[in-house]
Amino acid sequence: MKIIDIHTHGIGGYDTKTTNEEHILKVAEIHGSSGVSEIIPTIYPDTIKVMREEIASVKKAMENQKDPSNPPLPPFSKGGRGGINYPSRIIGVHLEGPFLNPAKCGSLNAMTFIEPTEYNLKELIEGFEDMVKIMTIAPEIDGATRLIRKITEMGIIVSMGHSDASYAEAEAGFHEGAKGITHLFNAMRGFHHRESGIVGFGLLNQDIYVEVIADPYHLHTATLELIFKVKNPDRIIIVSDSVKETKAPSPSSSPPPLERGGWGMVEAVSDIHGKLLGGCMTIVESSKRLTEMGFDESIIMKCVTENPERYL
Repeated sequence: MKIIDIHTHGIGGYDTKTTNEEHILKVAEIHGSSGVSEIIPTIYPDTIKVMREEIASVKKAMENQKDPSNPPLPPFSKGGRGGINYPSRIIGVHLEGPFLNPAKCGSLNAMTFIEPTEYNLKELIEGFEDMVKIMTIAPEIDGATRLIRKITEMGIIVSMGHSDASYAEAEAGFHEGAKGITHLFNAMRGFHHRESGIVGFGLLNQDIYVEVIADPYHLHTATLELIFKVKNPDRIIIVSDSVKETKAPSPSSSPPPLERGGWGMVEAVSDIHGKLLGGCMTIVESSKRLTEMGFDESIIMKCVTENPERYL
């Protein structure tokens, strides 16, 4: 059984904002120590030059893991098996941008967002087409739907996010080939009774996949209950959205006690103004949290195993 995190920027002091493949390998090592089998390192939006350098570092890390001179990873790597912690297998890269809506930038740098043109796409991913697994795009910005179709035809998954899309605009992106929604509810137009927006589309459309950050801070418990009651359970994918500041899990420590509305006293990953920068748990930790809160364990496990594997 493979446990797969399709959206992680980093963890334990390391992240994808680097040209050093050793940092990416360290991210894989830390995720692996918690039991995550495979990861898709996620690149922040930046200039095309910087993003390409960071994609290249992920590619080098992937090549390092495949190097026949290195000890091979087991077919289904799982941290802690037999007392040995295996690194997570790096299976590609997720580009969260730069074709996003500045109005819904969240913690990302809106100054780096650019127009969704075929020229910009080629400049960004040429030479890396085989390792780009997912691209997050805001479907409502001018030119986005045409680019969604183009990217989908290339065999790359389009996930809609950092978006102010209406229901109709999200639906249009889906019909052009978009297959997922990045961290549902977060950094997107909220649900309104007269315009349910991209959130409403994500909940009601039973074919599109949705990422869910299931730590104690990104979504209220009632919002998590809403997702799992309304959404097709085969289309929910739990992600960490972990960042450099996310603390590495300690294999020797026991999980903190479950508390009302949260899971122990896990600290939020935020800036001095309280803005969330990313998730504070690995997907193994957040899955345990949801199970302890009473969510169906078999469904939760599918959200980190079967569902992301089918999505990819």
